[in-house]
Amino acid sequence: MSKAKPKLTVLVSSTVYGIEELLDRVYTLLTSYGYEVWMSHKGTVPVRSDRTAFENCLAAVKKCDLFLGIITPQYGSGQDKKNAEEPSITHQEVQLAIKLKKPRWLLAHDHVVFAWSLLKNIGHKGKAGRQELKAKFKSTPILDDLRVLDLYEEAIIDGIPLAERDGNWVQKFRSTEDGSLFVGSQFFRYQEVEQFIKENFEGESPLPQKGGES
Repeated sequence: MSKAKPKLTVLVSSTVYGIEELLDRVYTLLTSYGYEVWMSHKGTVPVRSDRTAFENCLAAVKKCDLFLGIITPQYGSGQDKKNAEEPSITHQEVQLAIKLKKPRWLLAHDHVVFAWSLLKNIGHKGKAGRQELKAKFKSTPILDDLRVLDLYEEAIIDGIPLAERDGNWVQKFRSTEDGSLFVGSQFFRYQEVEQFIKENFEGESPLPQKGGES
């Protein structure tokens, strides 16, 4: 008997607080289209007992076929308590996906995009420009950490001429409906996505042979 063809795996990287409904919707959509979905909110990220939670998350980024990142006003957990400046798990997942040139799609909440644009327009441009605000900044439900803006800036590959940017599309969303529409529009043609991966990422991020862990 021939073996069943492995499904494409999508890693959904995000914080959870405040977007549980969107994550549930995204999981349902992607599984219905035929993908294997790795999402910590659903407990489907592959876990090895000899690794930390952080190591398991980064291993999932390395092994996934497709990366869907959702940038929210919450920066997320996972920072090293001994190093307050250590990026969160979500932040490092996005950084690694960019570094590995994973086929990726990113969503950013409207609050994040607005805050980034506002600070940029009043003279606090870039990570360095926001540094002076850190001592005065107080966490709010609208934005709990200025490093969320660092993450957004890295995702859009700010600072490089637009003509030279690849993979910098970040879709703004305000609601569960907005986010679901984007995911549905990008992922529902499974065979087209699979062909896109083969044609554009075969040397960089080949379709995996499911099996052994790295």
